[in-house]
Amino acid sequence: MKDTIGSNKNIALYLQVKDVLIKRIQEKVWKPNTLIPTEQELMQEFDVSRTTLRQAISMLVQDGLLEKKQGRGTIVKPQPLIGGSLGKLKGLAEEVAEKGLTPNSKLIRTDFKKDLYYETSMLELDAGEEVLVIERIRFADEVPIAIERSCWPLHIGKILVEQDLNSAKFYEVLEENEIFLKRAKEKISAINATIYEADLLGIRGGEALLEMTRVSYGFDDKPLEFTVTKYRSDKYHYNIELTR
Repeated sequence: MKDTIGSNKNIALYLQVKDVLIKRIQEKVWKPNTLIPTEQELMQEFDVSRTTLRQAISMLVQDGLLEKKQGRGTIVKPQPLIGGSLGKLKGLAEEVAEKGLTPNSKLIRTDFKKDLYYETSMLELDAGEEVLVIERIRFADEVPIAIERSCWPLHIGKILVEQDLNSAKFYEVLEENEIFLKRAKEKISAINATIYEADLLGIRGGEALLEMTRVSYGFDDKPLEFTVTKYRSDKYHYNIELTR
């Protein structure tokens, strides 16, 4: 394999090197979680300076394609396994299955609570009404990809607690009980993992997470679900299609 660097005088050398590195990642010449060649090897192959090479690698680290590992070198960073689509009201299990992966969950806790004032307001319930809280770790092919905390009104909570919450697909359970969702509102934010969250997801504390807050409504436009899901940013992304 030989990629020519320096043939296009109108493009900076580090950008030409960057394009070659991206090509090798995309074509799986360098596979996820494997080390790329050393700086010395790449400098010799491309016939460029250390400064030029480091500029190219630094840009790919910032773009999330490469990751520097202390004492090891630079690895190809695995890209997200799951891609959600804005505009489609789906559960995470559906999204995982559509990618040909096996969805699973691990129940952290479940409880009926009366003192969750914010959650009660999001569900448009009266103060003091009971809310079912379910916290789970979500998996795709045994890899933890998200922490999910979902809150439900009492009448739905009574249905869900009868299920195996390690495997239950909530939307399917609701539909089996003639409860249907019409629409949802979502807010997406970038946050950093706490030590506790990082331990659950198998990542380092402070790593980036994608937080999705969802309120889902029934056909009577009453809220039926309030869920906050924190996704590993290296395992999940959103796809958005825009038209004009």
